[in-house]
Amino acid sequence: MKHSSLTITTPSDREVAFSRVFNAPRRLVFDAYTKCEYLKRWLGVIPDWSWDVCKIDLKVGGSYRYVWRNVSGTEMGMGGVYREIVTNERIVATEKFDESWYEGEALDTTTFVESEGKTTLTIVVKYGSKEIRDNVLESDAAGGMNAGFDNLEVLLASLVNVSK
Repeated sequence: MKHSSLTITTPSDREVAFSRVFNAPRRLVFDAYTKCEYLKRWLGVIPDWSWDVCKIDLKVGGSYRYVWRNVSGTEMGMGGVYREIVTNERIVATEKFDESWYEGEALDTTTFVESEGKTTLTIVVKYGSKEIRDNVLESDAAGGMNAGFDNLEVLLASLVNVSK
């Protein structure tokens, strides 16, 4: 399945893989994915919502916490625990939304693969059941993911230009 430049596959009956190629070295993509100063510029950036909390303790056993707030004061929060980290290559972490529309938590495996100065960012999300995975596929998760990745592409272009 293709959504703009986002590729979506189903590696197993409980997993969805989101993948996109960025014109940036993987160290920059990894930084954009793991540092609040960059995350706030691309992840969950939608009209009428702003970042309220971004905390990252990037170590195995460490946690992350993100909270967005809309103009009426409603909050949306999520977080998880890091299970594996290989700098610039791989992150495995749990994911749970405060007001989750699916049961349990998910397990995200994020990889950063560089080839000829471009980085393929792939996030494989493993859910608790096939039904949850199928519900995610039927939702607009792909639209939200692609919108965030569009923002990430703009951010990375600015970082690549600065690092030259």
